[in-house]
Amino acid sequence: MIKFRGIVWSVHPLFVIVMLLSAAAGRFAELITLFVLVFVHELGHVVAARSFGWVIREVKLLPFGGVAETEEAGGMPTREEAIVAIAGPMQNVWMAALAWGIGKFGIGDPAWANELVEANMLIALFNLIPIHPLDGGKLLQCLLGRLMPYHHAMAWTIRISITLSVLIGAAALVQQLWPGGGIQLNLLTIALFLLATNWMQRRHMPFLFIRFLMNRERYARKRMDRGASAAPIVVRPEAALHSVLKDFRRDAVHLVYVTTARGELLGILPENELLHGFFASANPNRPVVELII
Repeated sequence: MIKFRGIVWSVHPLFVIVMLLSAAAGRFAELITLFVLVFVHELGHVVAARSFGWVIREVKLLPFGGVAETEEAGGMPTREEAIVAIAGPMQNVWMAALAWGIGKFGIGDPAWANELVEANMLIALFNLIPIHPLDGGKLLQCLLGRLMPYHHAMAWTIRISITLSVLIGAAALVQQLWPGGGIQLNLLTIALFLLATNWMQRRHMPFLFIRFLMNRERYARKRMDRGASAAPIVVRPEAALHSVLKDFRRDAVHLVYVTTARGELLGILPENELLHGFFASANPNRPVVELII
């Protein structure tokens, strides 16, 4: 674990296992190459995030990339998160292009250059699979966040991630059914890791949603300064406060219209009043109409 410029850099236990297996097999060159590629990949995320003023607490390196923990989780625009997510694979693209040029013009060993191209493209393409916490999973949540409320986008991202993780694990196991085939242990290990990560993400959804709400109030002024779109929410008086908050969209500023079944307007609540009412109350299921009376 190393702390540099306020960011804690650490190696995930899964990467440690890969490194130990590589060392035991005497594949030191491949190990060092993988570490450098993953580090540069993750550095791309860090530089992009810092350019938007994000505060990054920790970066954990994985065999196929890394996971960055930020204070802005869910609080920043989907556009910024999408750029930060794609910044990692883009590092592998330019490194692959550089390696191809080295091999093409005879600057280095063509065989080594070709392996470097393949490694970079494998890391880039794998990271673009729409599974959390891969970059593709983050892009998927950004896309869903443009189409539906944040809570729904998060829930669907986890569902899709779990489904795809199971399919990858099944693909690793089915290899043994083919002549000369066998279980792909590396792929199976990664699939199990992704499945476990998303299963934990599913269990932690209430906490993650609370963090989103806390960051939403914290960055409300920034959203308004960026010209976030206004999105009205129409609810009935008996609607639970917590359920109304689940309709909040990431890139919008909300006004909540409380109406009767006949369409009579009882009141209009800005989103910050709902947030204050939620965090100040011991009952998250209190009717939203209580904030008007």
